[in-house]
Amino acid sequence: MSTNSQRHIFLAIGWVFTGLGFVGVILPLLPTTPFLLVAVWAFSKSSPKLRRWLFTHPRFGHHLRNWFDQRAISRQAKIVSVSFMALSVGFSLLISENLYVIVSLAVIMVATATFILTRPTPSAVAIKSQ
Repeated sequence: MSTNSQRHIFLAIGWVFTGLGFVGVILPLLPTTPFLLVAVWAFSKSSPKLRRWLFTHPRFGHHLRNWFDQRAISRQAKIVSVSFMALSVGFSLLISENLYVIVSLAVIMVATATFILTRPTPSAVAIKSQ
């Protein structure tokens, strides 16, 4: 596969995941940040300009930079993420009669929340530079 073909594939991946990320802002079932992380990765292989655009985006840029620079998640993002996960499990308790679905969802949410909560928060130096 030629370098030009690979670049086009990574551009397509970047745009698809950017679109999914922006749709995730509107639809609560789609997570925004993981899709944008994939988009940044794809754009880093195909378009420095589009990568820079995501890193400097007024709403999402600081979250993306925190992750790529420090593997860190802000305290506010942790609170929002874990709160919505708890709401999702609670809502599933109300609407689902299948215990296996509820337990499976709860296990996945606890594992994901544990991952999120064990990530560091951004350092003060990185926050000041944003």
